[in-house]
Amino acid sequence: MIHVDVLIIGAGPSGCIAASYLHNHGIKVKVIEKSKFPRFVIGESLLPRCMDHFEEVGLLDCLKRCGFEIKNGARFIKGDRVCNFDFSEKFTQGWDWTWQVPRADFDNVLAKELEKRGVDLVFEHEVVNVFFNDDGSSITTLKNSEEEIYEINAKYIIDSSGYGRVLPRVLGLEKSSEMPKQSSIFTHVNDINRPEGWEGTRITFDVIDTRTWFWVIPFSNGNTSIGYVGATDFIESFVGDTSLKFKELLKLSNYYYERFKDVDFIFNPIEIKNYSKSVTQLYGKGYVLTGNSAEFLDPVFSSGVTFATESALLAAKLITKELHGETVNWEVEYSNYIKKGVNVFATYVKEWYTGNLQKLFFHQPENPEIKKQICSVLAGYVWDEANPFVKNHHRLIKTVAQIIKIEEEKI
Repeated sequence: MIHVDVLIIGAGPSGCIAASYLHNHGIKVKVIEKSKFPRFVIGESLLPRCMDHFEEVGLLDCLKRCGFEIKNGARFIKGDRVCNFDFSEKFTQGWDWTWQVPRADFDNVLAKELEKRGVDLVFEHEVVNVFFNDDGSSITTLKNSEEEIYEINAKYIIDSSGYGRVLPRVLGLEKSSEMPKQSSIFTHVNDINRPEGWEGTRITFDVIDTRTWFWVIPFSNGNTSIGYVGATDFIESFVGDTSLKFKELLKLSNYYYERFKDVDFIFNPIEIKNYSKSVTQLYGKGYVLTGNSAEFLDPVFSSGVTFATESALLAAKLITKELHGETVNWEVEYSNYIKKGVNVFATYVKEWYTGNLQKLFFHQPENPEIKKQICSVLAGYVWDEANPFVKNHHRLIKTVAQIIKIEEEKI
């Protein structure tokens, strides 16, 4: 049996952030990853907030050397209306840029950097079962690529398994999400018709209607991620294989159809139905859930990686405190804190699909102060309660949208 202080399940950004912090503080960790890297995964648009996390654990420089596409804002289009957000014009102080990344490359760089530093990280090892003792220590049964079974004894488990959601499945923590039932279909293309300059590299969300939107995420390698999100029954109304469905959906984008109509797909489009997920609790005795293992929100505001790294870094810090004999209140210091940020983004997602937030985005003339405050949320600074659109998120979007509606009715 292998003995470690902390077992980390998953070697994506969440697992790598946690492993890097713990390793830097002399804590014995083992990272196990089910896949073989590099591997495809969705979640290719980052937010400035996560740059703080990569920097704090010493993973920023290896990423900077890769030349990923710079993301310094985002564009939303709806018909002839355009809303541009520039991260340098936001309410909260912090990073003004981040990256748009092919995750296969991005995640592989992080994992290789950890291996280079001596972190014990293995690929193609799958969790078979987990047993927790009364004191919170655990015995995890695993299977490697040769079908060999072995066990790991750990004082703590950090579940950073993302869509795999290992502990939620093993411990029965899954629950239905309160998000609207949405589905997605997406692929990568060799962007041979990409325009020069800003237009060709800007991440854009082309809003087809209140529930349907099209993403365009250009990468520095010449490829571009494109995908549709819509109500599940709407996406399912398109018949045929995923390639045929996607080609029909492309016709909905007046802005992008000409650029992508004759471009070959690098892989057959992938479809994910009813993607939002939730759990009954974020931690328990001897374990903590991070990132998409805990909560997966709608991707319209690209919050996935930022929540993954925020929660992983916090979890690693709290486990370090406990290993050093300090008392941790996991409900207050972890669960309440993470839920506070999740709830802000959840409000923005819900109000996007009610149409209220779209009213704020596309209303003219723009209110510069409101736009700065919303921009901070879109940059991932969702714990800054000095920002009215964070502190009063549950009512302020509705209130401003109602004011806009009244003004429009007067015209």
